[in-house]
Order: sequence, then structure tokens, then C-alpha cells
Amino acid sequence: MPIHLLFGPVMRTAGSNEREATVPLRLPGDPSLEHLKNQAKRLKRQVHAADPAALDLVRDLHPGTRPAGPFTLADAQLVTARLYGFASWPRLRRHLDLVTELARAPHRVAESADPVAELLRLGCLTYGDPDLTRPGRAVALLAADPRLATADVFTMAACGRSAELAELLAADPAQARRQGGPYRWEPLLYLAYSRIGAGDPPETARLLLAHGADPNAGYLWEGLTPPFTALTGVFGRGERAEPEHPRGMELARLLLGAGADPNDSQTLYNRGLALDDTEHLELLFEFGLGTGDGGPWRERLGPAQPSPSQLLQDEVLAAALYGRPRRLRLLIEHGAVLDGHGTGHPIFEGRTAYELAVLRGHTEIADLLTAAGAGGSLDRVDLFLAACMRGERPADLDVADAAIARMPYMISIAAAAGKAGAVRVLASLGFDVSHVRRASALHEAALSGDLAMVRLLVGLGADPEVRDTEYEATPQGWAEHNGHDETAAYLAGLTAHGTMERG
Repeated sequence: MPIHLLFGPVMRTAGSNEREATVPLRLPGDPSLEHLKNQAKRLKRQVHAADPAALDLVRDLHPGTRPAGPFTLADAQLVTARLYGFASWPRLRRHLDLVTELARAPHRVAESADPVAELLRLGCLTYGDPDLTRPGRAVALLAADPRLATADVFTMAACGRSAELAELLAADPAQARRQGGPYRWEPLLYLAYSRIGAGDPPETARLLLAHGADPNAGYLWEGLTPPFTALTGVFGRGERAEPEHPRGMELARLLLGAGADPNDSQTLYNRGLALDDTEHLELLFEFGLGTGDGGPWRERLGPAQPSPSQLLQDEVLAAALYGRPRRLRLLIEHGAVLDGHGTGHPIFEGRTAYELAVLRGHTEIADLLTAAGAGGSLDRVDLFLAACMRGERPADLDVADAAIARMPYMISIAAAAGKAGAVRVLASLGFDVSHVRRASALHEAALSGDLAMVRLLVGLGADPEVRDTEYEATPQGWAEHNGHDETAAYLAGLTAHGTMERG
């Protein structure tokens, strides 16, 4: 396997023979020790074969002067660990042990015959089960047997039963940090992720915190980083727009006041998928978002957890990518770095915020960034694509082929943003309406339940049976996954009858 596929390229300055330093990589979610061992073994073989890229990697990442003699497996393991931001192979292994300890998969917990376990299983967000009836079924269970609410510390937390909890904790304070229930969570997590909507959750939370519950409690969903914390739970949202806790802002303020770190990466991601709201950011800024050392989760997870500055830079990039002027103004007001690359997430394609804003046709965002001193570099192809995203037919048609070659997936971006005018312009210029990068434009529109966009794409010739590269699912499957029944039914009708609308 070529080294650039194994580790990522060794970056070089454009137009120069001078090398830049290797860019550190982030570990994949739920990392495998065996996979990392195999990476190190492959690196050792490539170094012995004098692969130039492998030798460059060793020069960049092996500390000091390597002892004379052959490049050993221990040398390869050290370089591999450093590539992922860890100082040594033992530190990388300790990180993997921690991931194993903290990993949970609540969406995979099976139905239980125990009504107590079932109340908790159904009543809490799991971020993986698309069944929208779960909270209602939990409420029905509780109505049928109200005693379930006080069966143990976990149901008391989930149901907000503060009086009974106070009595329990007075007798045994250690219950506040006990792990258990169907998800192996602490009581505070059952409270934060509960959508049962009963009792007095804020008073229940105060009791748990007063008796030693950790305001930064959390878990790694399927071993992935960043962690899903108590703060993540009360704020809700995410890819399926999960509801926030009925007392969400009150609980968030309570957790932050008790010491929850405001640099909560999963919260920022989940809320970042919502519309241009700023309520969560205003509260997080009040408690120090963007400052500090990243709190206990960064201490635990090390380079796998972004720094506060990186989180704010990602927020700036996301505001530019999705066209969120209110958020951007707030970020500028709080001194966020505007030309940074944040965590280097591939969705930002190595661009600055200004470049993203122009390329996505977000003129107001681009103007805000320019006024604040941010910038970037755009060539003729970029400007061509920017005009398309504004829904304008570019004058510089000589670069159309180059634009298609550079970003053949541009229609998917326009569809995900709901830009019908841009989709029409791009299709008219020869962009493939069914192009699949990770997914097609039709997948993106189906995921958001944008039936008008789905109809437009089908009318332009999009294939309703095209499959994404990760799950091998059709657009209909994506619509069903996010609970968009009308869109799913429309797509099902097309495939069932073998017909396609033409516009």
C-alpha cells in the first residue's frame, strides 16, 4: 500500500522542492490496535525498501538522530504513534485502552423483558435508533406502572423524581456516580438524555451534582470521539434533529455552573446542524467557550480531542460553509480566529472561511469576513463555481471542464444547501446530476426531506436507485433513516414503477 494512502501525504510547498512538515492525522473512530500494528509493520517494510515518502515520514517524525542499525518495528511504532499526535507507542496504546473502557453503543441495546430496563431504553436518546415512537412508548410504560419511576437511581434520574432521589442519596451518596442500567451510564446521563418529560429534572440534577455526580460525565458512542457528554444530551439536535431536553437550557446552565467544560465538541456539532440559531453559543461563551485547556476530556483523550481554539475555528468554517451570518457575527465578536483551519476536517477541503463562503455563494458571509480582515485565494475555476452557487450562469465558460474536473460533486453541495437555482445552472453546464462522491445530490436532498429538491433532481435525470459508497443505500433509504416519510414514499413510487419524472 502506498505510504500516502496509509498515512496521508507528506505535504510539499507548491512550486518548490522544499518539504513542509507532515500533517498529523486524527485517529479513526473506534481505533483498532491490530490495524495500527499493521500500519507500523507496513511502514517498516517501506523504509527497508527505501520508499521516498516513507523515508520522509521517518525524517519528520522520528525524534533526533536514530541509532545506527536497521529500522526496527519499535522505530516504526514510534513514528506511527507520532503521526497520530501521540508522543510514544505506549501512550497511543493507553489511549486505545481508554476508548475501550468508555465505548458504549446505546442504539444497539436489545429490547428487554425487564420493564425497568425497557423504560430507560425507550425513554433516552441513543443517536442511532430512528424509531420516533420510543419516548411515547416509555411514557405509556410509566403510565401503566408509575412505580417504575422510582425503581432505582437511574429511573429516578430519567423521570426527575427528586424527592425519592434525595432520600436514596442521603442513605448512599455513592449512587450518584454509579454506572448501570441498559446503557451502563451514570444517573446524570440518563437524566440528560431522557425525553420522558416528567418530574423535576433541574432539582434532580442539583441533587446528583451535590452528591458527587460528574458534570463532565459522558461516553464514546461506538468508541468514536468526541464524547457524548451530559451537556450534549440536554442540548440535543444532531443529524436527525433530535429534540433537546424539555428543560434543556436550564439544565445546561446548571451543568456549566457546576463545572461542565463549555468546549463540548459534540454539542457544537449537533447544534451546528440546526438553523442559524445562537442561543447555545451565547450560553457556552458565557462560561468560557474557546478558552482554557479543553477540560477533562481533552486531558483524557489528548490529540483525539480538539483544542478550544480549534473548536472555534471549526465553528467559523461551518458558519461560512452553511451560510450562518448570526453565528459568524457572534464568533467574530468573541475573537475567533477567522483564517484558521481548525481540526482540518475534510468537509472544509483545506479552505479558509472566506474561500468557503465565496464558493458556496454566501455573499453576506464573505462580506462579513472581509470586513473583519479575513481572506483567501480564489482562481478562475473557483470564481466560476462561486457564480454557479449564486444561481448565476458564469461568463467565463472556458473553465467549465476544469470546474467539473475539480469539483464534480458540486450539484450535491448545492442540493444539500437547498439551492435550486444553483442545481439548475450546474446541470445545464454539464455537471453529472447523479455523481457520487460519498453520496449523490439525491441522497443529500432525501436526507433533509427536501421533497421539492428531490423532484427537481429527478426531473433533471437523477437516478433514484443510485447507492452511496458507505452504506450502499439508496436515496429512499436515506429519507427513511431520517424519518422523512413523504420523501421516502415519493422515491419508493419511482423505483416501484420504474418511472422517472422529467423536467
